[in-house]
Order: sequence, then C-alpha cells, then structure tokens
Amino acid sequence: MPEAQHLVERHTILSVVVGSRAFGLSTAASDVDRRGVYVAPTTDFWRMAKPPTHVEGPLPEQFSWEVERFCELALLANPNILEVLHSPLVEECSALGDELRELAPAFLSRRAHVTFARYASAQFAKAENRRAREGEPRWKHVMHMLRLMLSGASLLESGTMRIDAGPYRERLLAVRRGEVPWDEVRAWRAELSARLDRALAESPLPEHPDTTRVENWLISVRHRSLTDGSSSA
Repeated sequence: MPEAQHLVERHTILSVVVGSRAFGLSTAASDVDRRGVYVAPTTDFWRMAKPPTHVEGPLPEQFSWEVERFCELALLANPNILEVLHSPLVEECSALGDELRELAPAFLSRRAHVTFARYASAQFAKAENRRAREGEPRWKHVMHMLRLMLSGASLLESGTMRIDAGPYRERLLAVRRGEVPWDEVRAWRAELSARLDRALAESPLPEHPDTTRVENWLISVRHRSLTDGSSSA
C-alpha cells in the first residue's frame, strides 16, 4: 500500500459517509462515499518532502484531507468540507475527531453565500450546456445542485448546517428520475437563488469565521502529536 495511504489507516481522526446516503437521497445503486480527516505526525513536517494535503483510498470512493488543509477549506466555507463536519453517518471518530466536530460552528460564516451560490451556478451552467448538446442534463447532478442550494439557504437563515433533504426529499428524487420539466427546475433554481440572497441580508452568521479559534486548536493538535507520539488519540 502506498505510504500516503498509511496516513489514512494510522492517523485518521474522523471518517464519515457523505453524498446521497447522508442526504437521505440514496437508492439501491448509490455508492458509499467516504470522506475523512487525518493528522500527519508533526515530525513529518520537518522533512524536505512534506506530508500530502490529501489522500485517495485505500477504500473505493474514499478521500481524506490532512487536518490543516481541511481547516483551510472549511474556513473558506467549502460546501463539501462543511458537509463532512455535519454528516450524521460517522464511521470513525477519535478524541481529536470529537474536538473537530465540536469546533464546527467556528467555521461557519456568511462566506457560505458566495461558495454555495458559486458552486450551484457552475453546476447549473454545466447542466444547461449538456442539455443543449445532448438533450438532457445529468439529472443526478441537477438534484444535488438543488439540494446544495436548499442546504445553503437553510444555513444562512438559521445559522446551523443541515444536509438532510428533509421535506424536499420526494421532489428532489423526482428531479433525479427526470420527472420534473426543465422549466420547473429552472424556476426552482431561480427561487432558491433569490432565497439565498434574502437570507444573507438577515443571517445570524458572523461576517467571518473564527480563524483564531481554529488556528489555536490546530496548533494544539501539532503539539499533542509531537509530545504524545500519536495523532489519533
């Protein structure tokens, strides 16, 4: 097994299932998408060759980030990263993993408006282009775009992250099956875009994440990795 994958096997602090299974939108054919966080030993950073910022595998559909890179992306309100912190399907969680999950509110800010809206806009443009070329979009991708917009709007409105499709499940699954007319999909997307904008104006979220709190935690992780000789405690 490649050395990089040993970091995942030996130093993972958090591993969760994301995607359709975490969103309440899975079917019998849905993959098990695993995402995780590992802590490279502090002494590995003393070498000329630094530890990798991310690792694929060793399981199929598994992807993990080194904790510093994970925190950087979370502070930028990366939707995929925030969903890792809020997935209800936790498969592995060490004491440091518990601390990271407790730290989740520190990553949340109004930056989510930009990142969620930008991601959704890019996915919608791809869907429209594919529809123009081939007659229809990838409906699964369209479903996930709409679900992401719902999650982003809810986050901005409430100040808390929710990734489950909840009451929108059946409508979203109908989109996935291609049963919703494209004009209706476009209208729903426009409605959600307007909802995101409205939510920003009155959001209880702070303008910026609590970078200092996150950085202090990360420094403590590096210290503990060095003194304990382990990064998975």
